[in-house]
Parts: sequence; C-alpha cells; structure tokens
Amino acid sequence: MENIPENIKEIINDCYPYIKKFNPAQKAVIESGYLDDKTNTIIAIPTASGKTILGVLAALKTILNGGKAVYAAPLISIQNEKVKEFKKFEKHGITVGKNPRSSDLSIMVFESFDALTRFSWNTLREVDTIIIDEFHMIGEFSRGPTLECAITRAKKINPNLRVIALSATLENMDEIKGWLNAKVIEHDYRPVPLNKEVLDTEMFNTKNKNDVIVKIIEKAMEENSQALSFVSTRRFTESLASYVSGKMKNKISDEQKEKFKKVADKLLDVPKNKGSRPTSTCVRLAEAAKNGAVFHHAGLFNEQKEIIEDEFREGNILMIAATPSLMYGVNLPSKYVAIRDYTRWTSRGPQNIPVFDYLQMSGRAGRPQYDDVGFSYLVAKSMEESLDLEERYIHGQVEPTNSKLIENKDAVLKQIISQVASSLSKTPEDLQEFFEMTFYGFQMQNNPSMSLFASDSLQFEIQSSLEFLLQNGILIATPEGLKATEFGNLIAKSNYAVQTAVQIKEFATQIDEFNPYQLIYQLTQTPDLPLISFKGRKSKDPVREKLSSLGLFAVDIGNPEATCVSLVEWINEKTEYQIENAYHVYSASTRRSSYEASMLVRFTKNTLEVLGKYSYSKDLDILSARLYYGVKDDIIPLVLGVKRLGRKRARNLVDVFGDDLRPVTERELQKIDGIGPKLAKKIHEFSEI
Repeated sequence: MENIPENIKEIINDCYPYIKKFNPAQKAVIESGYLDDKTNTIIAIPTASGKTILGVLAALKTILNGGKAVYAAPLISIQNEKVKEFKKFEKHGITVGKNPRSSDLSIMVFESFDALTRFSWNTLREVDTIIIDEFHMIGEFSRGPTLECAITRAKKINPNLRVIALSATLENMDEIKGWLNAKVIEHDYRPVPLNKEVLDTEMFNTKNKNDVIVKIIEKAMEENSQALSFVSTRRFTESLASYVSGKMKNKISDEQKEKFKKVADKLLDVPKNKGSRPTSTCVRLAEAAKNGAVFHHAGLFNEQKEIIEDEFREGNILMIAATPSLMYGVNLPSKYVAIRDYTRWTSRGPQNIPVFDYLQMSGRAGRPQYDDVGFSYLVAKSMEESLDLEERYIHGQVEPTNSKLIENKDAVLKQIISQVASSLSKTPEDLQEFFEMTFYGFQMQNNPSMSLFASDSLQFEIQSSLEFLLQNGILIATPEGLKATEFGNLIAKSNYAVQTAVQIKEFATQIDEFNPYQLIYQLTQTPDLPLISFKGRKSKDPVREKLSSLGLFAVDIGNPEATCVSLVEWINEKTEYQIENAYHVYSASTRRSSYEASMLVRFTKNTLEVLGKYSYSKDLDILSARLYYGVKDDIIPLVLGVKRLGRKRARNLVDVFGDDLRPVTERELQKIDGIGPKLAKKIHEFSEI
C-alpha cells in the first residue's frame, strides 16, 4: 500500500484487515495516479477483482480532503450491502448514509441519485465525487436511461463533479470514454483464474441436462465446495433444485444432513414467524434444502432469500439454482458456476442471452481467498450444440453497450417532465440541447451513418412526446415557456412510470362511487405494481370466480388478475398459505405487492387532490392502511397505534377482548400468544389515549 496516503491506509487496514496487499489490477489503477487525479475515470477490471475498494479509496480521499462522495448502485440489495460494509468507516469520523445532505459518504440507488439531480441542486453541488457501481448497466433497458440522464444533469449542474465508473470491460469503451470525457484504466487480472467450458449431455451418456448439473455438484462436493446454477425461469429453479436434492440424498454424510436440516428448518420458520403456515413453495424449498440444494427467486419471502445467501456464504448449502437476476443482486461467488439455460423468455419469445450476460454469470466462478481456480460450465444438449455455444459464448464478441433511452418511451417522457418541472428546460430547443448531451445523443452524433439525421430524429421524438404530455395535462405551454402542471409535478417527484400516472388519472376522473376492489384491479394493470405470479398451468377458474364475486370481470386471466385477488384476500386477513392454496400463486410476493399497492393508493389520493377531488380521501387512506398492514377496517387504529403489534396479534386481541381494550389489564393482555410485558404496556397505553 506504498502509494496510499497514510490516513487512508490506516482506515483500510482497520476496516479491511484481510487486504494485506493490492492485486495487480488494483495496483495498476492506483499507480496510474488515479487518487491524485481529478479526471473522470472508468475502471474496467473483471468481476471479483476488487473494484469496490478502488471506489472506496477515491471516496475516502475526497472525504478526508473535506468533500463529499456518493456511491451509486443499481439495486436496493446492493445499496443495503454497501451501507452495511461502509458503516465501519464511522469509527474514523466519516458519516455514512443514503443521502449526501446528512452524510459524508452516501450510498444511493440510481433512481435516488436521479432525484438528487432533479430537485436537490444545492446538495448535488456539495458532492465532489460520484462512484458508479455496475456502470455497464447504462446499456440496460429500464435503469440505463435513468443513469445516463442523471449523469447528464449532474455534469451540467455541478461541472466540477468527478465521475468514477466501475465496470466490466465494455466493447465500445472509446465511445463511453468520449461521452464521459474520462480516462480509462483497464486490466485483465482476476484474483481467481477462470476456466470456461461447454459440457454436453452426450459426454455423460444422458439426455437430461440436469444430470450434467448433478455431475458438477458431485465434483464440487469432492472438493468441499459449492455451485451456482443459472436457469431461465422460476419454475426451472424449483425443478432443478428438487432434482439435484433427490440425486444427492444418498451421497451426503450424516454430518452434512444435520447441517442441511438446520438450514431447512430456518427456511420453514420464516412463514411461521409471519403468522402463516408454510406454503407449498416453502415446503418444496425446505425439502430440497435438506439435501443441500435450494432455489432462489422473487417468489420467496425476503427473509428466506437472505437465509439462503448467508448460509451459502457459510458453506452450508451445496447448490443454489437461480434465475440470471441473481448475478446483479448479491455478491455470491462460488467455485463452480453452471449455466444450464442460455435462452431467456421475452415478449418476442425465447431469445439467446447476450455474451455480456454470459460473462457476468461466469464471472461469479471462483471465490477470492478460497479458490485457486473457478470453473464455469455452459451446458448443451449435444456435441453439435456445444461447438456452436463455444463459438458464440466462449470465443464470442461482447456486444456494444448502447443507450436505450429512445427505445424506452417512458424514460423519454419522464426525463422531459423532470427537465421542465425542475426549470432546467423551458422550450423544445432546451430539451433538444439536453438530450444531445446524453449518451444517446453522443452516440447518434458520432455515428457516421446516423449523424446527418440525429438532430431531426431527436426533434421528432421530443415533439411527439410533448404532444402526449400536453394532451394529458402533464405540461402546459405558457408565454414564459413550458411548465409542469400540479399533476406533472406529482409525477416528477415520484418514481412511477408516466403510463401508471395517466392510467390512475383516467380512473380517478371517472370515479362515481368508491370501490376498493375496482381500484386494486386498476392498479394491477399499471407497470409499477409488482405482480404475484401463477405457479404453473393449473386451473385459473378460482381467480375468475373470485373476481366475479367482487363484481369484476376479465376476459383473460393472467398475473394481474392473480395479483388482484391475492391483494383482496390479503386485506381480508388471509395468510400466504391460504392465498397460495386457493389460487396457486407465489404468495410470498404478497407482502411486497401489497406494500407497493399501498403506495400507489396514496399516489391515487394525491392525483385526485390535484384534480380538486377530496371526497374519497378518507376511503383511500383506509385502503392504503389495509394494504400496508393486511387488515380489515376495524383493527386499523390498533395496528397503526401500536408499533410492531402486527395483524395476527391485533385480530386475536379484538377476538378475545372486543374493541374496547381499556378495561383489560396488562397481565390479561399477556395471555395472548406473542404479547410480552413491553408490548402489553404499549397496548395498554394506547387504549388509554
């Protein structure tokens, strides 16, 4: 660490004691003068090569010189992981949080950083350095446009802001370098060498790709190691984990069985602790876990996913079967990575995954400090297919990282609203100037075949978007220029899609009589409500019948309809177990969907109020609370008034003692399961108010 200032060295030695020396990639970055430079920098080194610590060094240098730094990440899971990691700096006098207004080092998701650039200019001007993790996601459809527009605005508002981008190596690095006006530092060192191969079923005298995965797990077991297996769908994660578990049953030791059973019990305890019997998904997960195999997908309880991640890191799980989303969500390296499925379901049907995604999944192979080599295996059905896959993925060219801004129509609309609402753009010409400064604008202007038409093409996109926004009462044209309406400002301050806001407004203007079930159904049709998925191809008639009983009629029965009936059952105090059994859905997603639905109901209330409609405000407040807590009307005051009481205990209280709890003593309250002295005191105090 000879090139590191002493005060930074002291912090690193204390907070990262396992770092005795920097690896060749890290050394190359440090020796480039990176810490003493003010230039925007792109650090492109392989997965698991220690990019985070390089970002940390720059952040510490900035903070110790009296400045502020932001560490931006794409996902909340990564944000929470980094907050936990960086909290260690606080004993050295560095405040760590999620907002630069109150922290020296702030960890923000891309959307939060975007909001900072729109509405908190004074705070943004106080930020000296921003470190952007997973920068290659600038080419991703949903988050990419948010990131590129946030950077564009930030550079304009705070020209002195230093941008440090942490990324995998990108094919069109020169292009990105030009847009950021940055220095690029690349290195191909991996702390754990990676061996990439294609295996096929014929090698193992089978026709089942799952048997190949089993062979990989057996190899991992021999080396006291583990494997990550990537498949294309939730259903496949479950079937693979169950298949591997069955094959491992007679091959694991008694000691391993005992260890795996503890994990299974922990997973089963999650729904029990939430007042629900384990769902069939939970049971299937626990059964697979008993033999060391688990699945990981969005249909599990968050606590179950955390248990799986923690136990895998501790070596108490042999294999995780997951969808590719895991490659971005959490830091889970493994000696072995098996990629069974190289296609992904899209609106155009199954499509081959990009080479870039293959490399990201493969990059999980090899645990620093534990493994001498990591193994990534892509699985083919035949020798012929394996040759094709080897050519396409092992030796294939990584796709260029291109802006998705104009492809994502909602992103264009949102950015126009943001520019106008924040007074950064008042005319179509101002908007044109802004979009030309984005990565999309840079690519268009620097593409020989597109540069002649770039300006006209952009002008057309802006004009058609403005027409939509003016027609829907989101923007208005005034003699002073474009302005956002109250409704437009409401959208700008939210993270909701413009389509969501417009759909809610249309519904709100047509309300004659408040119907909570009708509103819930309308919200399931918006792009911002996370849907609860059907688990398979079983009959959807129970969902149809439930909708009919609510006075709701649907031609097609899909995930929105499943979500609607699940949320209706939730606010009528049904458990996840009951919901899953009734409708065959991934009911563990209910709490997340209900929370987001609760927030959307609040947005609906705000929309009605900016339209001058206040008659349903109380009804909407009640529905929002019911969705948030999963309760009927009568116990809302109780769950609101007594923190951490929860719906199950609240219902038991009312069932046993009635609505009036004033005559009930604290001793009597403690007879209710789960209510101890502290909670009993809180309940008694609330009843006296």
